[in-house]
This record gives sequence, structure tokens and C-alpha cells, in this order.
Amino acid sequence: MPLIHENTKKYDELPDRLNKIGKEIVDSAFNVHKELGAGLLERVYEVCLAHEFKNRGLKVLRQVPIPIKYAGLEFEEGFRIDLLVEDEVICELKAVDQMNPVWKAQLLSHLKLTDKRLGYLINFNVINIGRGIKRVIN
Repeated sequence: MPLIHENTKKYDELPDRLNKIGKEIVDSAFNVHKELGAGLLERVYEVCLAHEFKNRGLKVLRQVPIPIKYAGLEFEEGFRIDLLVEDEVICELKAVDQMNPVWKAQLLSHLKLTDKRLGYLINFNVINIGRGIKRVIN
């Protein structure tokens, strides 16, 4: 099944390493969904997806805090990245019946605040995981 690519005109502008990491993320999400299916809590998918990344030799961090930097100050406001892969790609995970547009805005904010280019919004509570993956480029 084709993925829904956000900002497709920027797709070719990404460095090859980001596209390769992205492919591993998508393949990993497919494996986790195939094994677990839909209907579990988000945290379960987070733990299992992080494990899948590690098995593929990818560096992954969970629940990474994102500070807001403004006027030479740093504010800790509780923003967190669900999964940060290879210090370059953000994965925002959901396990919901319907996606809310605010979550794409959340991912874009995370990308901008961390100066990252690529992120994935992955909803595991779907029958077909291909329809639950949104690729977002900043």
C-alpha cells in the first residue's frame, strides 16, 4: 500500500541517509503492526517499535524532552518526542480511532523546535498500517 507523503515536492531534497532511515522506520512499523495488530495502548507500540529499531542497528531514544529556546533562555514546557531515530528522525506515535490534524501540527512543531527535517506520524490503531503512516518533511 502506498504511504501518504506530506510535502512530496521536498521528498527528493532529503539526504539519502534520511530516506534510508525513513524506509527502516516504515518497515519496522509494518513489522510491529503485523505482530501486534491494532487495539493496544500507544506505550506498547512505542516500546516494541524502539526494540525493532535497535534490532535493525538503529540508535533510538524514547521520550526525548524538547526545550523551547527564546531570547537566550530555555523553557522546559513538557514537550516530548516519542521516538528519536539516529538523532535525526522524529516518530510521533498514536493508537487512536481517528487522527486529529493537531497531531501533524505537533509533529511540525517538534521538527522546527529541534531543527530536524523528517518526521513520521504513525497511528497503530488501524487495520492497514500503510494508511496509518504519514511522512512529514520540514
